[in-house]
Amino acid sequence: MPDLLDTLRTAWRLYSHPRVLVMLFLGFSAGLPYLLVFSTLSAWLADADVDRAAIGYFSWVGIMFSIKVFWAPVVDRLKLPLLGRALGQRRSWLLLAQIGIGLSLAAMALVEPVGHLERFAQLALLVAFCSATQDICIDAYRIDSADDSFQGAMAATYILGYRVAMLVAGAGAFYIASYDSWNGAYHVMAWLMAVGIVTTLIIREPDTPPRQSFGRHPAQWLETALIAPFRDFFGRYGALALGLLALVAIYRISDITMGVMANPFYLDIGYTKNEIATVAKFFGFFMTILGSAVGGLAVLRWGLGRSMLMGAVGVALTNVLFAVMATYSPVTPLPVTEVPVEQVRWLALAWLAAVISADNLFGGFANVALIAFMSSLTNRNFSATQFALFSSLMTLPGKFIGGFSGEVVKAAGYPTFFNYAALLGVPAILLTLWWMRRGRTRVAAAGNRD
Repeated sequence: MPDLLDTLRTAWRLYSHPRVLVMLFLGFSAGLPYLLVFSTLSAWLADADVDRAAIGYFSWVGIMFSIKVFWAPVVDRLKLPLLGRALGQRRSWLLLAQIGIGLSLAAMALVEPVGHLERFAQLALLVAFCSATQDICIDAYRIDSADDSFQGAMAATYILGYRVAMLVAGAGAFYIASYDSWNGAYHVMAWLMAVGIVTTLIIREPDTPPRQSFGRHPAQWLETALIAPFRDFFGRYGALALGLLALVAIYRISDITMGVMANPFYLDIGYTKNEIATVAKFFGFFMTILGSAVGGLAVLRWGLGRSMLMGAVGVALTNVLFAVMATYSPVTPLPVTEVPVEQVRWLALAWLAAVISADNLFGGFANVALIAFMSSLTNRNFSATQFALFSSLMTLPGKFIGGFSGEVVKAAGYPTFFNYAALLGVPAILLTLWWMRRGRTRVAAAGNRD
C-alpha cells in the first residue's frame, strides 16, 4: 500500500507539472487538422459525389507529414522578423503555423468541392503543410522546455490531447455535418484552432542556448541549416549512430504493419461495422490513453531501456493474440460444445475487446517510450531538424512494408499474416537489448543535448 501511494503521488507530481499540462493543449492543436485532411475530408468528398479516383489522389496530401524534415532546418534557424522578436523562435513559428491552419480550414469551409476541386485540393495541401510545420514546432518546444525525465510524461499528455482532437475532428465533424453541413463542420474546426493559438500566447519561450542564424552566403546557409544538425548527431554518437537510427526506424514496424489490415480483418471474420466502431472507439481510445500514461510514468520510474523493451515485446505479443483470434470467426461456434449462439457472440465481442485493449495499451506505451527515446538523442541546438528526421524515419519503413500486407493475407491468410507481423517486432527487441547492454552508457555520455 505505501508503494502504491508513493506511485500515485509521483504520478500526480509528474502529470500536474505545468510543462506537462501544456502538452495536452498543444496535442489537441496538433491532432485537430490531421483527420480534416484525411478520413474526414474523404467523407466530405464522397458525400459530394466526387469521383472515387480523385478522392484517392487526395491521400497524397499526407506526404507533407513525411517530408517535413526538408523545411525543419528553416523552422529551426530562420528568425521571423516581427513575431520572432515578440514571442521567440519556437512560439513565433508555432503561432504562424496555427493561424495558417485556422485560416486554411475556414477557406475550405467557403469552397464547395464540386466545381472547385483544384482550389479545394490546394487548400487541403496548405492545411497539411501548416499542420506538419506545427508538428515540427511542438516537438522542438517539448524537447527544449524540459529535461529527459519529463519527456515521457509530456509525450503521454500530448498523445491524450491528440486523441481527443481526433475524436472531435472525426466523430464531432460527422455529427455537425449531419445536422448542418460539411462547410459548417469545417467552420467549427477552424474556430477550435483557437485552443492552440491561446496556448501559444500564454506559454513561455523555452530557455535554450543562442542559435547560430543563417549566413548571407548560400554555403553558410547550407552549413548551418542542413549539414550541422547531421554532423552533430553523427559526431556525438559515432559508430553507434547507424544502430540508433535503425532502432528508431524499425521500432514500430510490427505495429504499423498490423494496423494496415486490422479493419479489413474485423469485417472479414464476421464483426459488424457497429460492433467494430463501438468496441474499437471505446476500448481503443481509453486503453491508448491508459497505455500512454503508464508509459510516461514507466520512463520516469524504470528508465528508457526497460520501458522500450516492455513496449517492443508487448506490441509483438499482441499481434500473436490477433493470430489466435484469426483462427475462428465470431459468427461460428467456438470450439466448445453446446454453447448458445448468443453466448458465442458475446464471447466473441469480449475477445475482440480484450485483444483491442491489449493492442492499444501496449501501442500507447511503446509510442511514448519511443518519443522519449528520440527526444533523448536530440541536441537542443538542432531540436527541430533532428527530431523531424527521427519522426519521419520512425514511420516510413513501416508504411512501406505495410503496403504489402494485403498480398501476404491473400497468399497465406490472416493467421500467418499476424504471426509475420509479430516476427517483424523481433529486430526491434534485439536492437533494444543491444542498446541496453552495449550502447546506453555510451549514448548517455555522448548525449550532451545542450
